[in-house]
Amino acid sequence: MGAIIGPNLWVFLGLTVILFGGASWMMGQALAATWRPVWHILPYALLMSAGDNFLTFALFDGDLLSVSAYLGHAVILGGIALAAYRVTQVAKMVAQYPWLYERAGLFAWRQRA
Repeated sequence: MGAIIGPNLWVFLGLTVILFGGASWMMGQALAATWRPVWHILPYALLMSAGDNFLTFALFDGDLLSVSAYLGHAVILGGIALAAYRVTQVAKMVAQYPWLYERAGLFAWRQRA
């Protein structure tokens, strides 16, 4: 777990979860709002993970070439983006087609009876 977190837990929480996690949330919302396919999250999450690892290396003396940290951060950022994508997609479907669908929770919709 220490190889994924990096040099410090606070650096991981502040940089990866808060800063890049917020950017991932906005990325997921943007992809859903423009009706892009869900697989577009993968390349963007990989790019964000590269930026996250670089800033961890440059600012906090982390390991730049750590594959486990890179993939771990990509999974975390991709998961955040996927959650935002689904929440936004559900909101758009319910708002755009109110005669067909109703909300069935945070991540799902169902057909109206």
